Amino acid sequence: MTAICLAPPNWPRPQALLLDAMGTLIGLRQSIGSTYARLAADHGLQVEAEAIDQAFPAVYGAAPPLAFPGLEAEALERAERDWWAQRIDTVLVAAGAAPAPAALHRCLFDQFADPQLWRVYDDVPPQLQAWREQGLRLAVVSNFDQRLDGLLAGLELTPWIEQVVISSRAGAAKPSAQPFHQALDALDLNAEQVWHVGDSPEDAAGAAAAGIRCLIVQRP
Repeated sequence: MTAICLAPPNWPRPQALLLDAMGTLIGLRQSIGSTYARLAADHGLQVEAEAIDQAFPAVYGAAPPLAFPGLEAEALERAERDWWAQRIDTVLVAAGAAPAPAALHRCLFDQFADPQLWRVYDDVPPQLQAWREQGLRLAVVSNFDQRLDGLLAGLELTPWIEQVVISSRAGAAKPSAQPFHQALDALDLNAEQVWHVGDSPEDAAGAAAAGIRCLIVQRP
């Protein structure tokens, strides 16, 4: 992966890599604001895409963790949808619009589950293939919800990925060490045997909390 810095030469070779998803493996084809504004208009709300894009980072950054300890199945999906409904309303109001009707909440949540809205970064498939050919096991550790399972499948990344740990299902989000511990348990490896690859301060802090070496992707 061309965007990753080289590991220090004294790092022992890992047996597995834990990979972040958004911003590391995949990204949106167009801005969040573009999709929000288009679907909001379909539901009678007028809002500028640029205003959404400006407001979203602060709203997302101030949100509680996307993590729901003890919930499964339908209860977990309801919690995920409710979490995103609150973020949608907050960002719309911050962008100068009214809160969304329930139908827009559902529409936006479902829209971002569509793999066509996302793209795999060009350097990712050949790098995943190279890592697997080198004998490395690969798992995803992401601060996201159950939609990631379908996205990874639809974007044809699942053949390389052995385990997927998402914060909503894990009950904790990075920078907590808990998602990393769950990935280690699933792989039956210890912290000294893996590296984490991510793109955010939460990746670095969470990996450090779990005692895992971390490499940071710096994409344009």
